[in-house]
Amino acid sequence: MAGQTPAGNPRPTIRDIARVAGVSKASVSYALNDQPGVSPGTRDRILAAAEQLGWRPSAAARSLSNARAGAVGLAIARDVRLLGEEPYYMRLIAGMESVLAAQGVSLLLTVVPDVGAAVEVMRGWWAERRVDGVVLTDLRVDDPRLDLVADLGIPCTFGGGPPDPRGYAPAAGGRDPERGPLTEVVEHLLAQGHRRLARVGGPAHFQHTRRRNAAWREVTREALGRAQPVLSADYSGREGLAATRRLLARAEPPTALVFDNDVMAATVVAERRALGVRIPEDLAVVAGEDSILCRLADPAVSALRRDVTAAGVASAVVLLDVLAGREPAPQAAPGYEFIARASSTAARR
Repeated sequence: MAGQTPAGNPRPTIRDIARVAGVSKASVSYALNDQPGVSPGTRDRILAAAEQLGWRPSAAARSLSNARAGAVGLAIARDVRLLGEEPYYMRLIAGMESVLAAQGVSLLLTVVPDVGAAVEVMRGWWAERRVDGVVLTDLRVDDPRLDLVADLGIPCTFGGGPPDPRGYAPAAGGRDPERGPLTEVVEHLLAQGHRRLARVGGPAHFQHTRRRNAAWREVTREALGRAQPVLSADYSGREGLAATRRLLARAEPPTALVFDNDVMAATVVAERRALGVRIPEDLAVVAGEDSILCRLADPAVSALRRDVTAAGVASAVVLLDVLAGREPAPQAAPGYEFIARASSTAARR
């Protein structure tokens, strides 16, 4: 009879329901757990098949569904080749792990090529109850991950900021966290006699790149009477070099360049002879992130230093507070310290 399981047969499983409904096991999981991911028609067909087979959730399954996964997820949407060049993420992950491991929480890490793939990975993690929350990084303009965590109610944090990653905490005193450091860099370059500056930023679709570009234009307009140029690159040494060549080929080339990360700046210093410039006599170089690359370069690269490990710690602390039902303590954006080194401080011709 429909709705009953024949005597002696094992209780129906998700696999059985998927076979009868003609769908995947993942779709059955979404429907039975009342999760997004299937259309209303498919959901109705799955529930009808479950009713036909006499499926009922077990007490053990209900207990497990209410249990914590004991893990948080980090899906990094970056080209693996580029990720291998940058020290940034290793420091961020080290900070997160120092907090999570002490609390017995695992970090579920994956690298995907784009945010669309990250959305699908996180949707699967949540449907399968593999994570209790997620950390979002490198937010894009109109980032679909923000809609995903809002729609599914996934606890999350971003870069040591508030639990709602749509915003970011201002630095002490309410100052724009991007404007202050760039002001210090520009003042340093002006003091060295530079009047033609340029910046090589990160990908234009990142929210933080948009903020930094806007801050750069404002700061340089105030200091020099007109906004200084900005080019975009993908953070790789190859694209940093290509952007530098385009800038140096201009009728009035810049005498100082500010790069958004350490990899691009250190690569330009290493390739200065191929570029036909002396550093810093012909071209001053400043990096927007400090790392061992900047300190080992010859000449050493001036850089904006921030504690990326502390940002990872803050991200994990905020997320654990959210998961525990506590009001997270306010977390300000990591502060920057400008470190002047030989790449921008020797006397110019």
